[in-house]
Amino acid sequence: MFSETLARVQGAPFAPPLVVCNDEHRFLVAEEMRMAGVRSADIILEPTPRNTAPAIAAAALQLAERDPDARILVLPSDHVIEPREAFVESIERASALIDDGRLITFGVVPDGPETGYGYIQRGEALHGGWRVSRFVEKPDRSNAVAYLAQGDFFWNAGIFLFAAKAYLEELDNHHPEIGAAARRAIETGNRDLDFFRLNEAAFRSAPAISIDRAVMEKTDHAAMVPMTATWNDMGSWSSLWTLGEADAAGNVIAGDAVVIDGRDNYIHSDKPLVATIGVEGLVIVATDDTVLVLPMDRSQEVRHLVTALKTSSREEAISHTRVYRPWGHYQNLEAGDGFLVKRIMVKPSAELSLQYHHKRAEHWVVVAGTARVTNGDEVFDLGPNQSTYIPKGAPHRLANPGSDPLHLIEVQSGDYIGEDDIVCLEDSYGRD
Repeated sequence: MFSETLARVQGAPFAPPLVVCNDEHRFLVAEEMRMAGVRSADIILEPTPRNTAPAIAAAALQLAERDPDARILVLPSDHVIEPREAFVESIERASALIDDGRLITFGVVPDGPETGYGYIQRGEALHGGWRVSRFVEKPDRSNAVAYLAQGDFFWNAGIFLFAAKAYLEELDNHHPEIGAAARRAIETGNRDLDFFRLNEAAFRSAPAISIDRAVMEKTDHAAMVPMTATWNDMGSWSSLWTLGEADAAGNVIAGDAVVIDGRDNYIHSDKPLVATIGVEGLVIVATDDTVLVLPMDRSQEVRHLVTALKTSSREEAISHTRVYRPWGHYQNLEAGDGFLVKRIMVKPSAELSLQYHHKRAEHWVVVAGTARVTNGDEVFDLGPNQSTYIPKGAPHRLANPGSDPLHLIEVQSGDYIGEDDIVCLEDSYGRD
């Protein structure tokens, strides 16, 4: 969906996108942009999550410094919007309101009493849109039914368009501490490879609050323009079921699954076979390390599960089994007492750091591509089905001299298996 969001804003009337993301996602974002052939205005790294108002403030400050008249279109990366032509038409219609100092949000005509979205009530008509009468948080079903019957309520798409300086002015009027924290985070931030890293202490001082609560619900300059494109906020697994291609029994299946006597299920498997008998209205999601099962009508409650996992300090709530790095990625396949098996992909012309370990040895087996191996004082190339052994304490480096991705299996063994048992001697990406 991030790639689709990038594609949505390529070409006129859009400038190169500026991306704000979590620090842990930086290499994933950079790789997706590289694969899509998209040049970014910048990639800003949030050292800690503070919600949308501070994140957008940091982006607005950076863009306003480059161009005092910069206009910003704020797009979440998890929306489905089709067709692009209708989306662009709505954006261009809204652009006419920016000159009046409007902060524009986009409303979607509701097709049902959805309780998972916020709502916008329109006010008096403006050229191309309406003033915003009020914003309403996610309602219960009875209120959602009433809003639908009333006819002047729209779903809040969470997409915004405004001049950078107008947003910053309204932020200073209503939450000056956010703008101040974002300015300090920019001023004391630093450049890191292709990223701009916000200062953690400064950014953490900003209150965690959404743009809706911090600005849009308080400003007198909020306007709404209808989004004529088909829109869906992929905020729940039931959204994927709604958009997916169902079989005759209403089951949407992504991945390997066998369903017997089942109806209206969404089943997604990244790897293992999922087999069901006689189940109805369920969401079943199987990834490398987790299986999720819940009733379709409770798919909005996944956030409670995430909170419980974080409270229990579960790693599954924080990171995926695939970890992205500037040179490529690795994925943990199997772990046990004193060993860890990884699958590693190294991009063409990329290399890992020169390093050694105190407590573990490693075996490398090349699956595809060519590996240039530094092992102590030796440097040599390995092809598919060839392997090498890296003893404890030996300086080593893995590089890909070829034009195709390098794939290999790494087996770590020793008294301690951990990413902190790395002594970096030299790194092409400026990491410690």
